[in-house]
Amino acid sequence: MPELPEVETVRRGLEPALVGRRMTRVEQRRPDLRFPLPEGFVSRLEGASVLSLDRRAKYLLARLSTDETLVMHLGMTGRFRVEAGGRLDEPGAFYQSHGAQAAHDHVVLHLDDGLRVTYNDARRFGFMGLYPSDGIERTPPFAAMGIEPLGPALDGAVLARLFAGRRTPLKAALLDQRLVAGLGNIYVCEALFRARLSPQAPAGSIATSTGRPRAKALALSGAIRAVLEEAIAVGGSTLRDHARVDGSAGAFQERFRVYDREGEPCVTPACRGLVHRIVQSGRSSFYCRDCQP
Repeated sequence: MPELPEVETVRRGLEPALVGRRMTRVEQRRPDLRFPLPEGFVSRLEGASVLSLDRRAKYLLARLSTDETLVMHLGMTGRFRVEAGGRLDEPGAFYQSHGAQAAHDHVVLHLDDGLRVTYNDARRFGFMGLYPSDGIERTPPFAAMGIEPLGPALDGAVLARLFAGRRTPLKAALLDQRLVAGLGNIYVCEALFRARLSPQAPAGSIATSTGRPRAKALALSGAIRAVLEEAIAVGGSTLRDHARVDGSAGAFQERFRVYDREGEPCVTPACRGLVHRIVQSGRSSFYCRDCQP
Protein backbone atom coordinates (compact mmCIF):
# COMPACT_ATOMS: atom_id res chain seq x y z
CA MET A 1 0.00 0.00 0.00
CA PRO A 2 1.36 3.47 -0.81
CA GLU A 3 2.60 5.38 2.20
CA LEU A 4 2.29 9.05 3.05
CA PRO A 5 5.06 10.34 0.73
CA GLU A 6 3.54 8.49 -2.23
CA VAL A 7 0.09 9.92 -1.48
CA GLU A 8 1.55 13.42 -1.13
CA THR A 9 3.31 12.93 -4.47
CA VAL A 10 -0.04 12.07 -6.06
CA ARG A 11 -1.70 15.08 -4.40
CA ARG A 12 0.91 17.46 -5.78
CA GLY A 13 0.48 15.98 -9.24
CA LEU A 14 -3.31 16.24 -9.19
CA GLU A 15 -3.57 19.69 -7.61
CA PRO A 16 -2.80 21.75 -10.74
CA ALA A 17 -5.30 19.74 -12.78
CA LEU A 18 -8.20 19.78 -10.31
CA VAL A 19 -8.10 22.95 -8.22
CA GLY A 20 -10.13 25.78 -9.71
CA ARG A 21 -11.79 23.50 -12.24
CA ARG A 22 -15.46 22.53 -12.55
CA MET A 23 -16.56 18.95 -13.20
CA THR A 24 -18.84 19.12 -16.23
CA ARG A 25 -19.43 15.38 -16.51
CA VAL A 26 -18.67 12.39 -14.28
CA GLU A 27 -18.58 8.76 -15.40
CA GLN A 28 -19.22 6.13 -12.75
CA ARG A 29 -18.44 2.79 -14.38
CA ARG A 30 -19.25 0.51 -11.47
CA PRO A 31 -21.31 0.78 -8.27
CA ASP A 32 -18.46 0.21 -5.87
CA LEU A 33 -14.75 0.18 -5.14
CA ARG A 34 -13.78 -1.31 -1.81
CA PHE A 35 -17.13 -0.02 -0.56
CA PRO A 36 -20.22 1.14 -2.46
CA LEU A 37 -19.84 4.60 -3.99
CA PRO A 38 -22.03 7.25 -2.31
CA GLU A 39 -25.68 7.53 -3.26
CA GLY A 40 -26.10 10.12 -5.98
CA PHE A 41 -22.34 10.13 -6.57
CA VAL A 42 -22.51 11.45 -10.14
CA SER A 43 -25.19 14.08 -9.56
CA ARG A 44 -23.43 15.40 -6.46
CA LEU A 45 -20.15 15.85 -8.36
CA GLU A 46 -21.36 17.18 -11.71
CA GLY A 47 -21.29 20.97 -11.76
CA ALA A 48 -19.13 21.21 -8.63
CA SER A 49 -15.81 23.07 -8.64
CA VAL A 50 -12.74 21.89 -6.73
CA LEU A 51 -11.68 24.58 -4.26
CA SER A 52 -8.66 22.81 -2.78
CA LEU A 53 -6.93 19.43 -2.70
CA ASP A 54 -5.46 18.45 0.65
CA ARG A 55 -4.13 15.33 2.34
CA ARG A 56 -4.96 13.85 5.73
CA ALA A 57 -2.74 10.88 6.56
CA LYS A 58 -3.08 8.67 3.45
CA TYR A 59 -6.35 10.21 2.25
CA LEU A 60 -6.84 12.87 -0.43
CA LEU A 61 -9.52 15.49 0.26
CA ALA A 62 -10.98 17.56 -2.58
CA ARG A 63 -13.08 20.37 -1.07
CA LEU A 64 -15.96 21.23 -3.40
CA SER A 65 -18.02 24.34 -4.07
CA THR A 66 -21.11 22.36 -2.97
CA ASP A 67 -19.91 22.36 0.67
CA GLU A 68 -19.02 18.68 0.37
CA THR A 69 -15.57 17.08 0.29
CA LEU A 70 -14.63 14.21 -2.00
CA VAL A 71 -12.46 11.86 0.08
CA MET A 72 -10.22 9.44 -1.83
CA HIS A 73 -7.95 6.60 -0.72
CA LEU A 74 -5.70 4.77 -3.19
CA GLY A 75 -5.85 1.38 -1.51
CA MET A 76 -3.13 -0.90 -2.88
CA THR A 77 -3.29 -0.21 -6.61
CA GLY A 78 -5.26 3.02 -7.08
CA ARG A 79 -3.84 5.44 -9.63
CA PHE A 80 -4.88 8.56 -11.53
CA ARG A 81 -4.40 9.60 -15.14
CA VAL A 82 -4.71 13.21 -16.30
CA GLU A 83 -5.35 13.47 -20.04
CA ALA A 84 -5.97 16.27 -22.54
CA GLY A 85 -5.67 15.65 -26.23
CA GLY A 86 -2.46 13.73 -26.70
CA ARG A 87 -0.96 14.73 -23.34
CA LEU A 88 -0.88 12.22 -20.50
CA ASP A 89 0.30 12.67 -16.92
CA GLU A 90 0.15 9.93 -14.31
CA PRO A 91 0.42 11.21 -10.74
CA GLY A 92 0.92 7.90 -8.97
CA ALA A 93 1.65 5.83 -12.08
CA PHE A 94 2.31 2.14 -11.69
CA TYR A 95 5.97 1.16 -11.55
CA GLN A 96 4.99 -2.35 -12.57
CA SER A 97 2.89 -2.94 -15.66
CA HIS A 98 -0.15 -4.74 -14.22
CA GLY A 99 -3.38 -2.90 -13.59
CA ALA A 100 -3.14 -0.34 -16.41
CA GLN A 101 -5.95 -1.84 -18.51
CA ALA A 102 -8.90 0.37 -19.37
CA ALA A 103 -11.15 -2.26 -17.81
CA HIS A 104 -9.95 -0.97 -14.45
CA ASP A 105 -10.95 2.65 -15.16
CA HIS A 106 -13.76 3.08 -12.63
CA VAL A 107 -14.36 6.84 -12.26
CA VAL A 108 -13.72 9.54 -14.88
CA LEU A 109 -13.95 13.27 -14.12
CA HIS A 110 -14.39 15.55 -17.14
CA LEU A 111 -13.29 19.11 -16.35
CA ASP A 112 -14.34 22.41 -17.86
CA ASP A 113 -10.95 23.05 -19.44
CA GLY A 114 -11.02 19.80 -21.39
CA LEU A 115 -8.88 17.76 -18.99
CA ARG A 116 -10.01 14.27 -18.07
CA VAL A 117 -9.00 12.73 -14.72
CA THR A 118 -9.42 8.95 -14.56
CA TYR A 119 -9.24 6.78 -11.45
CA ASN A 120 -7.93 3.28 -12.23
CA ASP A 121 -7.80 0.54 -9.60
CA ALA A 122 -7.02 -3.06 -10.55
CA ARG A 123 -7.75 -4.60 -7.16
CA ARG A 124 -10.48 -2.13 -6.17
CA PHE A 125 -9.19 -1.67 -2.63
CA GLY A 126 -9.49 2.09 -3.06
CA PHE A 127 -12.22 4.27 -1.62
CA MET A 128 -14.22 7.34 -2.58
CA GLY A 129 -16.69 9.06 -0.29
CA LEU A 130 -18.56 12.36 -0.03
CA TYR A 131 -18.86 14.12 3.32
CA PRO A 132 -20.03 17.57 4.47
CA SER A 133 -16.99 19.86 4.46
CA ASP A 134 -18.05 21.51 7.70
CA GLY A 135 -16.82 19.29 10.52
CA ILE A 136 -15.23 16.70 8.28
CA GLU A 137 -12.57 16.08 10.93
CA ARG A 138 -15.34 14.60 13.10
CA THR A 139 -16.55 12.15 10.45
CA PRO A 140 -15.20 8.73 9.59
CA PRO A 141 -12.51 7.93 8.78
CA PHE A 142 -10.95 11.00 10.43
CA ALA A 143 -12.61 11.14 13.84
CA ALA A 144 -10.20 8.68 15.48
CA MET A 145 -7.05 9.78 13.63
CA GLY A 146 -3.96 10.94 15.45
CA ILE A 147 -1.73 13.89 14.67
CA GLU A 148 -0.22 14.56 11.26
CA PRO A 149 3.47 13.56 11.16
CA LEU A 150 4.31 16.55 8.94
CA GLY A 151 2.04 18.99 10.74
CA PRO A 152 3.04 21.53 13.41
CA ALA A 153 1.64 19.32 16.17
CA LEU A 154 4.41 16.74 15.91
CA ASP A 155 7.40 17.44 18.11
CA GLY A 156 9.35 15.72 20.86
CA ALA A 157 7.08 16.91 23.65
CA VAL A 158 3.97 15.61 21.87
CA LEU A 159 5.51 12.21 21.17
CA ALA A 160 6.65 11.91 24.77
CA ARG A 161 3.13 12.69 25.97
CA LEU A 162 1.45 10.32 23.50
CA PHE A 163 3.74 7.40 24.33
CA ALA A 164 4.13 7.95 28.08
CA GLY A 165 3.43 4.75 30.01
CA ARG A 166 2.90 2.62 26.93
CA ARG A 167 4.53 -0.80 27.00
CA THR A 168 3.72 -1.68 23.41
CA PRO A 169 6.80 -1.81 21.13
CA LEU A 170 7.86 1.54 19.73
CA LYS A 171 7.38 0.31 16.16
CA ALA A 172 3.77 -0.68 16.87
CA ALA A 173 3.01 2.62 18.58
CA LEU A 174 4.27 4.59 15.59
CA LEU A 175 2.05 2.55 13.27
CA ASP A 176 -1.02 3.12 15.48
CA GLN A 177 -3.07 5.56 13.38
CA ARG A 178 -4.90 6.72 16.51
CA LEU A 179 -1.64 8.23 17.76
CA VAL A 180 0.20 9.40 14.64
CA ALA A 181 -1.78 9.27 11.39
CA GLY A 182 -0.20 8.28 8.10
CA LEU A 183 3.04 6.59 9.11
CA GLY A 184 3.72 3.29 7.37
CA ASN A 185 6.16 0.44 7.73
CA ILE A 186 8.92 1.63 5.40
CA TYR A 187 9.34 5.10 6.83
CA VAL A 188 8.96 4.02 10.46
CA CYS A 189 11.87 1.59 9.99
CA GLU A 190 13.96 4.36 8.45
CA ALA A 191 13.06 6.95 11.11
CA LEU A 192 13.86 4.58 13.98
CA PHE A 193 17.26 3.88 12.46
CA ARG A 194 18.06 7.59 12.15
CA ALA A 195 16.94 8.18 15.71
CA ARG A 196 19.02 5.17 16.88
CA LEU A 197 16.02 3.57 18.59
CA SER A 198 15.13 -0.11 18.66
CA PRO A 199 11.77 -1.06 17.14
CA GLN A 200 11.35 -3.43 20.08
CA ALA A 201 11.85 -0.82 22.82
CA PRO A 202 8.76 0.03 24.89
CA ALA A 203 7.07 3.11 23.47
CA GLY A 204 7.09 4.72 26.89
CA SER A 205 10.88 4.60 27.00
CA ILE A 206 11.08 7.83 24.98
CA ALA A 207 9.08 9.75 27.61
CA THR A 208 9.72 10.89 31.18
CA SER A 209 7.46 11.23 34.17
CA THR A 210 8.12 14.96 34.34
CA GLY A 211 6.39 15.55 31.03
CA ARG A 212 9.52 17.02 29.45
CA PRO A 213 10.62 15.24 26.29
CA ARG A 214 13.73 13.15 26.52
CA ALA A 215 16.44 13.37 23.90
CA LYS A 216 15.01 10.17 22.39
CA ALA A 217 11.63 11.76 21.74
CA LEU A 218 13.26 14.82 20.20
CA ALA A 219 15.46 12.67 18.00
CA LEU A 220 12.51 10.56 16.87
CA SER A 221 10.26 13.48 15.97
CA GLY A 222 13.08 15.05 13.96
CA ALA A 223 13.85 11.77 12.20
CA ILE A 224 10.20 11.20 11.24
CA ARG A 225 9.92 14.64 9.69
CA ALA A 226 13.30 14.37 7.90
CA VAL A 227 12.58 10.95 6.41
CA LEU A 228 9.13 11.94 5.12
CA GLU A 229 10.30 15.24 3.67
CA GLU A 230 13.25 13.59 1.96
CA ALA A 231 11.00 10.89 0.50
CA ILE A 232 8.49 13.46 -0.81
CA ALA A 233 11.29 15.50 -2.38
CA VAL A 234 12.37 12.53 -4.52
CA GLY A 235 8.86 11.29 -5.30
CA GLY A 236 8.51 8.54 -2.70
CA SER A 237 9.45 4.90 -3.12
CA THR A 238 8.47 2.73 -6.05
CA LEU A 239 7.94 -0.36 -3.95
CA ARG A 240 4.72 -2.06 -4.99
CA ASP A 241 3.25 0.11 -7.74
CA HIS A 242 3.80 3.81 -7.21
CA ALA A 243 6.03 6.20 -9.11
CA ARG A 244 6.39 9.96 -9.01
CA VAL A 245 4.32 12.49 -10.92
CA ASP A 246 6.20 12.37 -14.21
CA GLY A 247 5.91 8.57 -14.32
CA SER A 248 9.61 7.94 -13.61
CA ALA A 249 10.66 5.75 -10.72
CA GLY A 250 10.77 7.34 -7.28
CA ALA A 251 14.26 7.41 -5.87
CA PHE A 252 13.86 7.01 -2.11
CA GLN A 253 14.24 3.23 -2.27
CA GLU A 254 17.82 3.92 -3.37
CA ARG A 255 18.36 5.73 -0.07
CA PHE A 256 17.07 3.04 2.27
CA ARG A 257 19.46 2.67 5.18
CA VAL A 258 17.82 -0.40 6.73
CA TYR A 259 14.53 -1.24 5.01
CA ASP A 260 14.77 -4.40 2.88
CA ARG A 261 18.52 -4.65 3.55
CA GLU A 262 18.55 -7.77 5.72
CA GLY A 263 22.05 -9.19 6.11
CA GLU A 264 23.78 -6.18 4.57
CA PRO A 265 26.37 -4.10 6.47
CA CYS A 266 25.08 -1.15 8.49
CA VAL A 267 25.67 2.14 6.69
CA THR A 268 26.68 3.99 9.87
CA PRO A 269 30.39 4.90 9.64
CA ALA A 270 32.59 2.66 11.83
CA CYS A 271 29.68 0.35 12.66
CA ARG A 272 30.47 -3.32 12.00
CA GLY A 273 26.91 -4.50 12.53
CA LEU A 274 24.52 -6.03 10.03
CA VAL A 275 20.92 -5.15 9.26
CA HIS A 276 18.56 -7.63 10.91
CA ARG A 277 14.95 -8.44 10.13
CA ILE A 278 12.33 -9.39 12.68
CA VAL A 279 8.56 -9.73 12.37
CA GLN A 280 6.35 -7.54 14.53
CA SER A 281 2.58 -7.85 14.29
CA GLY A 282 2.95 -9.52 10.91
CA ARG A 283 5.21 -6.81 9.45
CA SER A 284 8.93 -6.88 8.80
CA SER A 285 11.11 -4.59 10.90
CA PHE A 286 14.66 -3.88 9.71
CA TYR A 287 17.24 -2.46 12.10
CA CYS A 288 20.86 -2.57 13.23
CA ARG A 289 21.25 -4.13 16.67
CA ASP A 290 24.48 -2.21 17.26
CA CYS A 291 23.14 1.23 16.35
CA GLN A 292 19.64 0.65 17.72
CA PRO A 293 20.19 -1.13 21.05
